[in-house]
Amino acid sequence: MFARTVRMELKPNSAAEFTQLLDKEIIPTLQKQQGFKDEMAFVPTDGKEAIAISFWTEKEHADSYNRSAYPDVVKTLSKVIVGTPRVETLEVSNSTIHKVAVRQMV
Repeated sequence: MFARTVRMELKPNSAAEFTQLLDKEIIPTLQKQQGFKDEMAFVPTDGKEAIAISFWTEKEHADSYNRSAYPDVVKTLSKVIVGTPRVETLEVSNSTIHKVAVRQMV
């Protein structure tokens, strides 16, 4: 399993709108993507940034989403974010929610 993290700076007073966009537009887009498993988003109480983590069965699925649907997601988010989000794809080494066993590090 792979996780794709996206860190974004939010425009002032846009945390609620970010949450609504995620719920109504972005999560439905993610749910249509092959290999998508889950999305978690975090907004600190000061509302200055957001961190979204999506979970994928295979890295190739996350990469495919990044090439195909993600550019439109960024356009949608442009209403509430400043600058370019920082994206990173990581292998999940442990998860109780997704029942991922400890990954053997080599």
